[in-house]
Amino acid sequence: MKVVSLVPSITEALFDLGLTENEVVGRTKFCIHPEEMVKNVPVIGGTKNINIDKIKALQPDIILANKEENVKEQVEALMDDFKVIVTNVENIEDNYYLLKNLGKIFNLEEKAQHFNLKIYEILNQTKINSAIKVAYLIWKNPYMTVGSDTFIHKILFEIGFENIFKDKTRYPQIIVEDLAEAEIIMLSSEPFPFKEKHIEELKEFYPEKKIMIVDGEAFSWYGTHIAKCGDYFKEMIAEIDLLNTNLH
Repeated sequence: MKVVSLVPSITEALFDLGLTENEVVGRTKFCIHPEEMVKNVPVIGGTKNINIDKIKALQPDIILANKEENVKEQVEALMDDFKVIVTNVENIEDNYYLLKNLGKIFNLEEKAQHFNLKIYEILNQTKINSAIKVAYLIWKNPYMTVGSDTFIHKILFEIGFENIFKDKTRYPQIIVEDLAEAEIIMLSSEPFPFKEKHIEELKEFYPEKKIMIVDGEAFSWYGTHIAKCGDYFKEMIAEIDLLNTNLH
């Protein structure tokens, strides 16, 4: 079966489940994991600007898209000629069914279940000692954060963080003053590539706050990715629990 994936985290999941470069025949330029495998797969544009002609030339049996990451009109244009599956992953349960369905489609149900169990195990084992109010920033100029109907919010919640913007939806714009309530400000490594200098900029407003760069993939990549983030979450939580002891 020939598959084109328009979603970075789904491309990673397909290879993790056991598909090969002969089966995954097209990907976006943002599909970067697993590096060894994706380098041999033709690029069909970005997630928001796919090249329809390139996809047509590949003649895939299935195209995998995502409601949030791809552009509706572009995905609909492909539906005239191809079988397109549009995914929508907003929480851990959605993610469970995403993997379950991929397992069904490609006859790899056991492998999919293995990843699902691993993800639940990691999320059950990585909890902070007491709730901490956080702000999670994904963009700068303007600053943007995450509302309660996002996958990132759900991962924060699972670990025990309280998102101070939980009364908002999607990816609201905020100003520096809105961060006052947060005990920790998390700067995501993607989609905006926050760096140490951005910590320094925020420290001018909030010298007392813990401001840290976090791995954006660990919080926003659904599919199989969380199954590989156990050590990362544990280290992050150890650092935060230590800080929490000093805070309270």
